[in-house]
Amino acid sequence: MKSLAVIALLIVAGAAATAPAQERGDNRLTERAHQDRDIVYFLQQPETHSFDLYHDYTESRPGTDKYLNVVRKGSRASKPSAKILDTGESLKVETLRGAEITKASLDIGEPVNAESEVVVIRFPAVAKGKSVRLRISETYSDEKSYRLEGDTLVFDRSFGRPHNAVVLPAGWYLTASAIPATVSETADGRIRLDFVNPRPDEIAVLIKARKRRSP
Repeated sequence: MKSLAVIALLIVAGAAATAPAQERGDNRLTERAHQDRDIVYFLQQPETHSFDLYHDYTESRPGTDKYLNVVRKGSRASKPSAKILDTGESLKVETLRGAEITKASLDIGEPVNAESEVVVIRFPAVAKGKSVRLRISETYSDEKSYRLEGDTLVFDRSFGRPHNAVVLPAGWYLTASAIPATVSETADGRIRLDFVNPRPDEIAVLIKARKRRSP
């Protein structure tokens, strides 16, 4: 009976702990449970410090009419675009910074300051019982997380989503990965690493690669 009492206490405590998160509209449980978000990074040549990326996800919350992509500190985003994968329709995209975010009354999940930057994608509000599959594409530049060290490519970035993939630049081969990944080769001969993280935390991905020698 003592064990059952302890279990009951833990269940009640767990419910109490999650209630505030639910009241805040916290959607971590939805994203992890559905596993519906995929992000793919296409690394450009390392001297550019740049990588293209897209992330696909399904939005099913009734009334939702926008997606906010907060640019992490130290990165710069350019060439944002978005479309509805169900129809191919292109969507309106705008980048807001600092006071523009406050003026638009956007909640980006963190305090807004002069360096804050968010890419806003707007789409028709989701109807009850319906969903929309979105693809958001951008180019990022980040000298700190993507760089050359001598003749070694280094990609050092944390991933917070369940599914992430990294495609090395053309002509490079993998030498090390700090996080287990499924390694494959794309149709055009580039090396791809797929990472899966079912936990509600981040994985610190560190990838190293070397350039293939010409025959």
